[in-house]
Amino acid sequence: MKTRLITALFALALAAPLQASERYVIDTEGMHAFVQFKISHLGFSWLYGRFNDFEGEFTFDPENPANSAVQATIQTASVDTNHERRDNHLRGEDFLHTEEYPEATFVSTAFEPVGEDSYRLEGEFTLRGVTHEIEIPVTQIGAGEDPWGGFRRGFQGRTELTLEAFGIDYDLGPAAEEVEIILSIEGIRQDDE
Repeated sequence: MKTRLITALFALALAAPLQASERYVIDTEGMHAFVQFKISHLGFSWLYGRFNDFEGEFTFDPENPANSAVQATIQTASVDTNHERRDNHLRGEDFLHTEEYPEATFVSTAFEPVGEDSYRLEGEFTLRGVTHEIEIPVTQIGAGEDPWGGFRRGFQGRTELTLEAFGIDYDLGPAAEEVEIILSIEGIRQDDE
């Protein structure tokens, strides 16, 4: 009896951190989430684009944010810079090579608080079959009940990627060796589990 009680208490202690984490699905259905990018155009102006098709989820532990995690998948062929000819070039072998590598993925490895509503998100980002550990400074924008009876939590983040590190060596000029990734993520809490 005593052994069973100790085992039950031990199991409860292990489960407690999992119960404290809230699970969210990124709201791509309502398009309250964006994966955008910004890159220099020959040093003359900025070119902006986005990926229209992606999905993911995250967990967030308000009491212990270090227990939080993120995973997301981007369909690379959904790249959209508001110019069909350029988008087709971006889908080709010079850039995203979407036929060979239809998905880019991110899986977090750490989520560390660095200030009020500010965090450092680290994880493995895979693009064109190449994986690198990246760091994304993240800010929580807000959290609360929505008008439809749900609960939402939103974050934004920015990071820079060196194109050559992911096998993209097309010469866009020295001002365009890096691309800035801009994330705006709103998640809907899943209370059914």
